[in-house]
Amino acid sequence: MIIMKLSLVVPCYNEAENVAAFQMAAISAFDGSGYDFEIVYVNDGSQDATLHELRKLHTEQKCPVKVVSLSRNFGKEAALYAGLKQACGDYVSLIDADLQQRPEIVREMVDILEKNDEYDVVAAYQDRRGEGKVLSFFKKSFYRLINRMSDISLKSDASDFRTFRRSVAKSLIEMGEYHRFSKGIFAWVGYSTYFIPYIACQRAGGVSKWNFRKLLNYGIDGIIGYSTKPLRIATFLGGISAVAAFLYLIFVVLQKLITGIDIPGYATIIVLILFLGGMQLLCTGIIGEYVGRTFEQSKNRPIYIAKEILTYDKDSDQ
Repeated sequence: MIIMKLSLVVPCYNEAENVAAFQMAAISAFDGSGYDFEIVYVNDGSQDATLHELRKLHTEQKCPVKVVSLSRNFGKEAALYAGLKQACGDYVSLIDADLQQRPEIVREMVDILEKNDEYDVVAAYQDRRGEGKVLSFFKKSFYRLINRMSDISLKSDASDFRTFRRSVAKSLIEMGEYHRFSKGIFAWVGYSTYFIPYIACQRAGGVSKWNFRKLLNYGIDGIIGYSTKPLRIATFLGGISAVAAFLYLIFVVLQKLITGIDIPGYATIIVLILFLGGMQLLCTGIIGEYVGRTFEQSKNRPIYIAKEILTYDKDSDQ
């Protein structure tokens, strides 16, 4: 295996318009840097011409290029994991193909690591976001919630865009959990992290693959994966409901014995049934999220399946 100074891990899902432009931007950014770099593209089951474009880049080899093509769309987290397993650089950088995250910033990250032995990771966070107020509110609420509910601490607005040493990459690969949440994994493995601000550029082409539903599911994965407090909340709600029901039972019985009035209560009963039924379904749903993830993890299925791997070392092409 050829040893590289830097590996750029680039997940790609329907990025046919961007991969060539990304490679040219990377070559330009690291020209004159004095060290070698490779690009590890991961085709995450793209439905456009992404794989065709990646094969062209691999054939041209304007810089060392590896291509990992997954058998279907496994999601960005699985694609990052697949790229990490193929990266061989002393430093590894996770970066998107749409050029919203510029390779020039990666060079700055490498320089920081080179000059500061006390840091293991350089992570970028968005200094200013161009998204709407509603989405921004939900993102900030998520970070506040997960930091209160879990033992890990996530920096608000920090992304997967980061560069780290080989030792960190090995620790990430050892984290073989099926439902992956990169921000939480980075926080869990530890290592000294230096945060730098960046401003996301406009996409070079195509449209964003993220929407509110995907972000919501991603947030739920983060909370369920790194906190058991929702289970405790379900237990607490169940206990409160049981105590309240018992106290109300005593009140109704005493009211009947002391006043002798008819027990009113059609509306009350209906409200209580709906309330307690809703509470039960909520608690069952919380428990089901944990049970479902435990069930999927117990199957021990691979995080991804690589249909094709192209490397610049011809002896190891598959």
